[in-house]
Amino acid sequence: MFGHRSDGKKVKDMNIIDKAGPFFMPQRIDAVNYIKVKVPCQPIDDFIARERKNGNNYTYMHIMFATLVRVLYTRKKMNRFIMRGSTYQRNYISLSMDIKKKLEDEGDNITAKFYFTGRESISEIKKIVDEEISKNLEGGEVDPTTKAAGKLVKLPDFLFRWFMALARWLDRHGMLPKSLIKASPFHTSCFVTYLKSIKLSYIYHHLYNFGTTSMFVSVGKERMEPVVENNKEIKLQKTLTMGMSLDERIADGLYMSKTLKLCKDLLANPDSLLESMPDDGSIPKRLLKKNKKKMKKGKTKKVKDKPKKIKPLKNKMKLDKRLKKQKELV
Repeated sequence: MFGHRSDGKKVKDMNIIDKAGPFFMPQRIDAVNYIKVKVPCQPIDDFIARERKNGNNYTYMHIMFATLVRVLYTRKKMNRFIMRGSTYQRNYISLSMDIKKKLEDEGDNITAKFYFTGRESISEIKKIVDEEISKNLEGGEVDPTTKAAGKLVKLPDFLFRWFMALARWLDRHGMLPKSLIKASPFHTSCFVTYLKSIKLSYIYHHLYNFGTTSMFVSVGKERMEPVVENNKEIKLQKTLTMGMSLDERIADGLYMSKTLKLCKDLLANPDSLLESMPDDGSIPKRLLKKNKKKMKKGKTKKVKDKPKKIKPLKNKMKLDKRLKKQKELV
């Protein structure tokens, strides 16, 4: 209440543009931007194959989760949310995801919410994700999110409508109980829909006005696509496409651009996810060093293969000199 919330701290000393944005666009759906992010699958496939030899069975989902957690940890503004015109810095990192128990029309859906510090390595993230999913799928301990939803849907329609209206009012005024925020999948750093698991292409998912989610990531099925290499050759390449929905009020375009570049760099170099992160929230340069070396090698090859430039004026002058000398000799 009065600007204080259990899930975030109010951001102060903002510039006039950032402060005014939420008042011009009061609802989250007013401020949503959509972007498509394409990632080559080769580095991910190579990483999975290498680690499998070491006894570590990573999947695309583990790599995607580890990347998002690292991005949210190092790019703090991406873990912000807007409530009643005020900007808050979330005090935890979490990812929400819907999971279908059976790939059937009548299969039950569960919504899981995963909590992270942001400093975890991919092996630690894999453990958190796998344990939470297995608990729900095996029918043992049910995730608090699914448990709370199961109780609410049993209410009559008029009571459910009243409860939701009350929850929205309490949330807007910072009085929603901490237990409900913890159980709510809509009060999360990022909501992920993993469409790759059901062989569906990416989509652009809307942001919810209820809750505090400022980022929605849709991971589609990988596919072969033509890619132009070195600005001259067209090759087929296995590509993974993500559809991202972002609340533009939490950060400016430059900040989001650098964030997306970091996301691509991490997916292009999954080995960097093997190490834990330092406490200061920075990414050590050595973690992305391997990827940069590869880029440099590629550049040297490009220079070697680069055709010579044709300079017509210079060639004409040389030809004129040669003809002049021949005339003098004659």
